[in-house]
Amino acid sequence: MYEEIKKELHEAHMTLEKYGLVAYTSGNVSVRVNEHVIIKPSGVPYSSLKPEDYVVVNLEGEVVEGNKKPSIDTATHLYLYRNIDWARSIIHTHSTFSTVWAVVEKPIPVLCTAHADVFGEEIPLTEYAPVGSEAIGKAVLKVIGRSGAVLLRKHGVMVVGNSLDDAIKKAIFLEEVARIAYFAHLMTTPTPLARDEVEKLYLQYHTKYGQR
Repeated sequence: MYEEIKKELHEAHMTLEKYGLVAYTSGNVSVRVNEHVIIKPSGVPYSSLKPEDYVVVNLEGEVVEGNKKPSIDTATHLYLYRNIDWARSIIHTHSTFSTVWAVVEKPIPVLCTAHADVFGEEIPLTEYAPVGSEAIGKAVLKVIGRSGAVLLRKHGVMVVGNSLDDAIKKAIFLEEVARIAYFAHLMTTPTPLARDEVEKLYLQYHTKYGQR
């Protein structure tokens, strides 16, 4: 079941590892297909992870296919899929610079054009929520905006995409803008971009940039 999607999902995890956004067993990616969600198994190192290891669950969390336990974050993913109608892929990481902002409990302001292009808003911060239940999903839902990117207080990152590719792009760019903002704050107190400029850049990027 979903063999090609499992391969794509596995490649997505390897991409996150290549960009340094995950390490060893941390982080996870999921994809929703109709009433099923395919997600990484719990506690399996990236070095030994294979496409056939991925687990298929229904939206209630019951295992439909797979001989391994699904990720400990499955309940969070499922809560978001049930409550965000455009969600088709979700990524959770503890990527370094983004998590630094989550640990110091600050949203990431829009300081550069790349941030405005991709996200169009500051990256919000959730209230603290424990791992392993719907609590993180509920916390994300309270603050998530159009960007689909959220910092999990004292924890890491959650990114919601309208496709697997969209979620991967957001996860990669989020770490990049978090890194830029981190170093900018080491040098000075930077001024965020004006709201109207952020809107202009976001609209231009999402309507004119790239191949259509």
